[in-house]
Amino acid sequence: MKFEVGDKVLVLHSNEEAEVVELINDKMVMVEIRGVKFPAYIDQLDFPYFKRFTEKKNPVQPKPKTYIDQIPAEKKDRKKQGEENLPEGGCSVRFLPVMDTDEFGDEVVETLKIYLVNHTRQPLKFQYKIFYNGKPDFTLDNEIDAGKEFYLHDIAFASLNDSPVFSFDFSLARPDKSKAPHLERNLKLKARQIFQRIEELQKKGDASFAYPLFDRYPDKLPEEEIPAPGSALKNGIRIYEAGKHRQHLPPPKYEVDLHIEKLEPDWQRLSNLEILTIQLREFEKWLDLAVAHHQHNLIVIHGVGTGKLKDEIHQILNSRREIKSYINQYDPRYGYGATEIFL
Repeated sequence: MKFEVGDKVLVLHSNEEAEVVELINDKMVMVEIRGVKFPAYIDQLDFPYFKRFTEKKNPVQPKPKTYIDQIPAEKKDRKKQGEENLPEGGCSVRFLPVMDTDEFGDEVVETLKIYLVNHTRQPLKFQYKIFYNGKPDFTLDNEIDAGKEFYLHDIAFASLNDSPVFSFDFSLARPDKSKAPHLERNLKLKARQIFQRIEELQKKGDASFAYPLFDRYPDKLPEEEIPAPGSALKNGIRIYEAGKHRQHLPPPKYEVDLHIEKLEPDWQRLSNLEILTIQLREFEKWLDLAVAHHQHNLIVIHGVGTGKLKDEIHQILNSRREIKSYINQYDPRYGYGATEIFL
């Protein structure tokens, strides 16, 4: 190994000095620059000594004399140099492919290291789950500080064929009444998508790639105050109608038909992936509205077909905390082509 943990190195493409903080494998290391960690290939690094010896030193110019009456009064910065000064960059999941050489001498991806990146200004609590083929495999509850990264775990590259869903349930580590109590985000990736991203990495010489989860933590939905009865008003009690905001939402549906001809008139020109995307977007729209309207159940008609749409819907349901249960059984109206969801 060319480098060891603690070595000072030069990042060639940015000409910045960094420190090696972790050895990933014989071709990659984790480096840190001004508190930010990121992976780098060894051939993109060098020792900084040659740069220092070959730099042209600027001749030292004598400093002009400064007299006491020329020194301006010191301004006290009352702002704390803390989380409020961090740039707001959202939250994302970063994937670091770990390469190995097969028996033919070709480089192949063996595993993916997964990191949660918090570039917001708030420390966050999170519950992380990964599902394979709709079944939970790994769960983690923890916190991540503002401006930090958190290593989650490794997954085998081959496991991307098992339709993994990366599910996150966020909340603020320091509760804020003006912010939403929870924020859920799901990320579903396919092996083909990851392979394309890795090919792009190799062309650019980068070591990792990321998918955004959210740009900023959302505010709480506003509650509307209504006049209180006389006695309550005298006692200073304020009464809120929490469901008032539902008046501004589209009316709910208790039965949603996802057949593409009902959603898109010119559907014949669409690819299978585009059709599936439209159907899932429509499903999640009405599921979110059902939750907002406090419905007790929702029937979604997905048809039979190859079963792909049904499987995708069931994977989404498995990762949503609002779902009590769901059932796909024979019904004289739909056959096996519908799922009833209980909220």
